[in-house]
Amino acid sequence: MWRGCRLLLRGRFPPSRLLRPPPAAAGCLPVGLGGGRAYVPPAERKRFYQNVSISQGEGGFEINLDHRKLKTPQAKLFSVPSEALAIAVATEWDSQKDTIKFYTMHLTTLCNTALDNPTQRNKQQLIRAAVKFLDTDTICYRVEEPAALAELQKNEWDPIVAWAEKRYNVTIGSSTSILGPNIPASTKETFVSHLASYNMWALQGIEYVITQLKSLILSMGLIDRHITVEQAVLLSRLEEEYQIQRWGSVEWAHDYDLCELRARAAAGTLFVHLCSESSTVKHKLLQD
Repeated sequence: MWRGCRLLLRGRFPPSRLLRPPPAAAGCLPVGLGGGRAYVPPAERKRFYQNVSISQGEGGFEINLDHRKLKTPQAKLFSVPSEALAIAVATEWDSQKDTIKFYTMHLTTLCNTALDNPTQRNKQQLIRAAVKFLDTDTICYRVEEPAALAELQKNEWDPIVAWAEKRYNVTIGSSTSILGPNIPASTKETFVSHLASYNMWALQGIEYVITQLKSLILSMGLIDRHITVEQAVLLSRLEEEYQIQRWGSVEWAHDYDLCELRARAAAGTLFVHLCSESSTVKHKLLQD
């Protein structure tokens, strides 16, 4: 399945003049699927603490910076539902050096978003926004030409669509029309039912992954561990990689953009798992 993707990275496909735009401002979370904007943390500030620790409170696990409790942008107590997630967030804070680079702390920002819910959406609104993304899912839109790109999309995207159709017992399909594929109502209802099994925290993470990959199908494949982060990112950027191989890329910008997208997709996926899985996950993390 990944042969065509690997060939792209090796430059084997003949290098559209469409280059990927410059990466978004560091630290910005994308516009939410429901139309609201999540937090945009400040770029950097001087590190003001020496030690980072976690403690268990009445509402969950808290992060301590020296003797001060971490707070959200709305001044709420930063309290997360699992010890494993608290450890991961504490690691983000502990790994900062002389300055705190907030744009590298994706898990912290996701927790802030889950705690403060700046877009003020409930569970059903989050689910409907995620499922609506099927109508514009990246891997459902195909080209008819150039022939090499059309073949690449078929070879690389068809298998993941087929997996999703089998995994969820739905019909998805693809289209070369500008209007996109006609997704059956029953397919959307199935995804609504599936997403309803996740809690609010996990749904925030799922939305984050979807906005990174521009695809509900790729996001579910990643969260279900059917594909890796590297594969999901490359599949989401298939056309861009094809164009770059033809026309080149801005020096260093392509690699930065690729690495940043991988980091965000990985953080969002980890966030979903740590917010929705059983205690065996945190026990393994603590043992490691």
